[in-house]
Amino acid sequence: MEDARDLAERSSRPERKRRDSFGMFDGYESSEESSSSSSSEDSEDEVRSIPASLPIIKNNGQVYTYPDGKAGMATCEMCGMVGVRDAFYSKTKRFCSVSCSRSYSSNSKKASILARLQGKPPTKKAKVLQKQPLMAKLAAYAQYQANQQSQSKSKSVVPVEGFDWGQYICSNNLVGAPVSCFKHVPMGTFWGDITEGVRVEVLNSDTHLSTKVYWIAGIVKLAGFKALLRYEGFDNDSSHDFWCNLCIPEVHPVGWCASNGKPLVPPKSIQHKCSNWKAFLVKRLTGAKTLPPDFATKLQESMQYPFKKLMRVEVVDKTHLCRTRVALVEQVIGGRLRLVYEESQDGTDDFWCHMYSPLIHSIGWSRSIGHRFKRSDVSKKIEGLMDAPSQLFMKVKDVDQSGEWYKDGMKLEAIDPLNLSAICVATVRKVLADGYLMIGIDGSEAADGSDWFCYHSTSPSIFPVGFCEINSIELTPPRGYSKLPFKWFDYLRETGSIAAPVKLFNHEVPNHGFREGMKLEAVDLMEPRLVCVATVTRIIHRLLRIHFDGWEDEYDQWVDCESPDLYPVGWCQLTGYQLQPPAAQTTRDTPPNVTKQKKKAQQYKGQKKKRKIPVGRRPVGFGGSLRRSSFSDDEEQTRPHYVPHLSGSRRPPTSGVGRDCSLNSEASLQLKEETPEVDEFTFSQGISDQESNGSGSYYIKQEP
Repeated sequence: MEDARDLAERSSRPERKRRDSFGMFDGYESSEESSSSSSSEDSEDEVRSIPASLPIIKNNGQVYTYPDGKAGMATCEMCGMVGVRDAFYSKTKRFCSVSCSRSYSSNSKKASILARLQGKPPTKKAKVLQKQPLMAKLAAYAQYQANQQSQSKSKSVVPVEGFDWGQYICSNNLVGAPVSCFKHVPMGTFWGDITEGVRVEVLNSDTHLSTKVYWIAGIVKLAGFKALLRYEGFDNDSSHDFWCNLCIPEVHPVGWCASNGKPLVPPKSIQHKCSNWKAFLVKRLTGAKTLPPDFATKLQESMQYPFKKLMRVEVVDKTHLCRTRVALVEQVIGGRLRLVYEESQDGTDDFWCHMYSPLIHSIGWSRSIGHRFKRSDVSKKIEGLMDAPSQLFMKVKDVDQSGEWYKDGMKLEAIDPLNLSAICVATVRKVLADGYLMIGIDGSEAADGSDWFCYHSTSPSIFPVGFCEINSIELTPPRGYSKLPFKWFDYLRETGSIAAPVKLFNHEVPNHGFREGMKLEAVDLMEPRLVCVATVTRIIHRLLRIHFDGWEDEYDQWVDCESPDLYPVGWCQLTGYQLQPPAAQTTRDTPPNVTKQKKKAQQYKGQKKKRKIPVGRRPVGFGGSLRRSSFSDDEEQTRPHYVPHLSGSRRPPTSGVGRDCSLNSEASLQLKEETPEVDEFTFSQGISDQESNGSGSYYIKQEP
């Protein structure tokens, strides 16, 4: 019976790993520990009550956890003995006994410390640790439970089911936009030199050990936050490659395991290939790059968002673009805000946008610039309400309105906020303070101006006359305009209008880093609660054409390169936001980056159909679509307190996030493109149809 019991105990014990002086485990061997025959049956029962997954040291009936750096355990600085912190000597708990405390300052200190660093057994026993074995075990088990709870609470990555970015990228040989292209996302300004070839320490999944062990892996391919990793030692063998989000808690810079007492264990598939893994790693890692040591700290700092629940803001009214309403912050996910209009009774009348969106402002903004505003008739006060501080909102550049400036009736080209796939003929309808303009789309405006929309004069969503022509972009003419192809020279003469001066528009083109064909995650601004798998299909200086994978081209959207509604691959997984996978491609097989043929000209055919989202793919919350409709009388049209002259000292934040005013849509114009003649125009620097992120001229001027 005793032999059978010993055999059962040996088979139930976890394997013991041998660690060398390098801090890594160089192999696997069966545990042959001898147990004391004098151990009581009660003591054995107490040991079995501790979870099997808890790594333990068992010595003469005493049970202690491995050193894990937590407050509940401690390691003697003299002899290296591990034990419960409360059982250690002195208030500082640095030593296990009085003798260790005295010996620490003696001549034998150096030799003892050297022996501990080399992995040799402790030089002396700590008698204090031999007392109260039951209390030690209970304390160790309590610490284990506390660690498990804290780890579950600290997880920042929420898995998003239903779509595998890694498989999608590998199967189609795709390229993801780098994180450095997105200054508004976590780590966007700290991504630095994280490229292919960087080494990291990650969990080793190729092992039969029951405890967590780590190994070093190198980045083979990078797509946004996600990286294709390969364990060191596999060389050209890709059979064990795996995709991983670099921002999850299980990814660390090289050296983290040594600093935190975690084991480095080579994968079992290649363990036989090398007899000295320490020398192998030293050779491989010499001169290699790894993550910055403060990577995890910077990540946590960049995921702190200043907007809090129940903060009050002014946001565009999705039913009437020309005015704003008061809304309350209901939810914050990755910097995206779910805003519920203050008059909403059941909380379903909401609107999604990013905290850097140009569509939200501080309370009082509308009155200060003369923008239309709908008053709230809410008598019930909610505890905890507060106006969001003005410094939290996106700042716009200073503009000088004292000299040559926009005037009512000037013509320009603008992205239609109700049909983001179209750049339309537009008119400045009203000049507001601080450089803001009310703009209307020619041919589709309501008589009362209820469908005007507000763009700042520096917005990358408005363009001078002729921008589309010189850049080979289809310009949508006014609804009902019959003289096709559309020519600006004739239209200005017929309407008796003038074009807005070219010098008043935003000419800045940042080196954004986007390339055609890059994959990313993008907000569908027609349904702003949705973040979808998308592709950059065209680049015109700072303007990007975003295609939603699996959907028709008519749902494409023009977006600025610094829009806060664009995110790198893996952003949804990092923040816990739901990602909408590509729709089933049943109608076409043409890759999105292939040049399409131009369609024949056709007349306006009415409202565009709304995108239908498959059942089960809709995220929590609702974000109703904007629409053009007649204006109601329940608003206040405010006037500026001063004559527009020079705006205040407002500067854009250091992140450089652009302010493109893009909303969602129900109606669109579907007028086709034909190459216009250019004999009435001369180009400022020649005709250019380049599609790049360069800063070349792309404006035209009219001959006198």
